[in-house]
Amino acid sequence: MHVVVLGGGSTGEHFVGALRRLDREVEITLVETRLVGGECTYYACIPTKTMLRSVELAAALERAPSFTPRRPDEAGVWEWRDWATDDWDDAAQVSFLEENGATLVRGYGRIVRPGLVEVEDGPELAYDRLVVATGSAPAIPPVEGLDSVDYWTNEDAARAHLVPGRLAIMGGGPVGAEFAQFFARMGSRVTLVEHGPRLLGRVHEDAAELVAEVFREEGIDLRLGVDVVRVEPGVRLTLSDGAAVEADTLLVATGRRLHVDGLGLEDLGLAFGPKGITVDRRMRAGENVWAIGDVTGVSLFTHVGKYQARIAAADMAGRTVEADYRAIPAGIFTDPAVATVGRTDGGELVSARWDLGKVSRTATYEKPKRPGFVRLFADPAEGVLVGAVAVGPEAAEWLGQLTLAVRAAVPVDVLLDTIQPFPTFSEAIFWCLRDLRDLLP
Repeated sequence: MHVVVLGGGSTGEHFVGALRRLDREVEITLVETRLVGGECTYYACIPTKTMLRSVELAAALERAPSFTPRRPDEAGVWEWRDWATDDWDDAAQVSFLEENGATLVRGYGRIVRPGLVEVEDGPELAYDRLVVATGSAPAIPPVEGLDSVDYWTNEDAARAHLVPGRLAIMGGGPVGAEFAQFFARMGSRVTLVEHGPRLLGRVHEDAAELVAEVFREEGIDLRLGVDVVRVEPGVRLTLSDGAAVEADTLLVATGRRLHVDGLGLEDLGLAFGPKGITVDRRMRAGENVWAIGDVTGVSLFTHVGKYQARIAAADMAGRTVEADYRAIPAGIFTDPAVATVGRTDGGELVSARWDLGKVSRTATYEKPKRPGFVRLFADPAEGVLVGAVAVGPEAAEWLGQLTLAVRAAVPVDVLLDTIQPFPTFSEAIFWCLRDLRDLLP
């Protein structure tokens, strides 16, 4: 059996390893036109979190009275980031493929008919089974004059070796927010423009408002509830409220578009929904075709793509598996960080909140205390946790127990009886659960 994987980003790469663990004999060919490891490894997760860690460490000195605050050394920031990405060299990822007995074909792959992939300037590949893992790319909005300036996308910002004097950012989602704080802390005068009414529009409003307050305190100019209607060389942005923003560099961070066009997928009889390729809970998109990662539109996170890769590999190997998306964790690596999992809205839910300032770990971590909280959501009929949002230092790291609780439908009483270590931020989970339990029947 020959399996061809279209797309060698984190999802496609992970699928290769997952399938090889289950089937030592299957022939696997991975087709990738860019770097193996993809967006997350080279233009998103790894470089940006390394950059953010630098400025977070520097900012922490301002809240640690025993140290003298200082701005990060610019050259040192880029050196660390370049080291973390192997200086945009995918040799390690290629070695991973080789170790797992997979053949790499570099080039743009397109389905010419069911059972056959043609690689531009490369070979034709007959396959028995196909995996579509082609990911997504920055979405560029149709703004008048945008093509008249040499704007950045997240890929350019993640590879930058300069700090703009004035940076304008279109988009207030996680990408725009993370870059806004990074470049502001590196010395840029940052203006962030978001057409929605608030920053981080997809997370709980309590978390979004707290981060917005921190941004304003740090001098980031937030223009919320307005659109960019025109861009002129210089860079000059005209906003829908009539205001103008002058900048040296423009970063466009207005979402993602799925990479599904021009692949010949229409010849496979696949169904496309409003979010992406329609798949079942086994990641099957059609006869002998699986789709995984961003192209499914389920949730555009690397960890979700890898999860889907494991589901698809297990299904292909004859295992009985189905994807379960009740507990998808997400982290936004601002300072303070934001972490969410599960459902955080719905009139039938009950919730409780506990401020991090009330747990002992906060006083030992920084002075003065920075605001943060844990808010938990439960289904009163079932008595189980269904969602959580946390804002605070390393929030995505200590969200894990809540992710497991939501996924396993652990009763609130059991969670409340769980011993939390002291002194840690996770102690706030106990106090929040105590209040949440009082709201349940």
